[in-house]
Amino acid sequence: MLAKAVRNLNNQPEYLEYEMMPTDVEVLDKTICFQGFFCLERYRLRYRLFNGDWSRPVVRELFERGHAAAVLPYDPIRNEIVLIEQFRVGAIAAPGGPWLMEIVAGIIEENELAADVVKRECLEEADCEIADLIPLYDYLVSPGGTTERIALFCGRIDATHAGGIHGVMEEGEDIKVHVITLEAALSLLKAGKINSASAIIALQWLALNRDHVRKLWLSEKQSSA
Repeated sequence: MLAKAVRNLNNQPEYLEYEMMPTDVEVLDKTICFQGFFCLERYRLRYRLFNGDWSRPVVRELFERGHAAAVLPYDPIRNEIVLIEQFRVGAIAAPGGPWLMEIVAGIIEENELAADVVKRECLEEADCEIADLIPLYDYLVSPGGTTERIALFCGRIDATHAGGIHGVMEEGEDIKVHVITLEAALSLLKAGKINSASAIIALQWLALNRDHVRKLWLSEKQSSA
């Protein structure tokens, strides 16, 4: 913990402000509750309070499923994006049902780069080749209960021949590809038809940055022609 004095208008020390460090957490005990395709761990720990004291020991369960990468495939020439639709057991009780409109995503394996994951998954799930990538964000999915982070990208594609049903049958995947204009996708978003976090974040980013992205990628395509 790093402490610094915060001063009042008269430049006199008023109180101490603390900057938390990784060493301000002490793991007292760690237990693996379940180990299958995913893992559930239980921690008994304490952490530094904002007043400088230590918290009482607390118990927290943590869902370990690794980290992921996701990409919004975008065709800047046609102004179209690719969304995929598939069954998700986590949404089985959701109001709209468990078939979700999402963007391409996959788990990051050991020693694998996030950019390589989305390139592979875009071919596997949507039969689209990514020509270029723009990194967007690296965000925590639900830090109250899982360590999972998602590396999010926007990827340049040619959507001319995109479509169909894809996925790895041995992994139980049945993925339907939708090619729609960005305006149509934003209308779906506004209507609440898209409720996957990575898709929402990526679409909102593209809505704000579309002109810049199209100018960048179209000029690159012209210069390479």
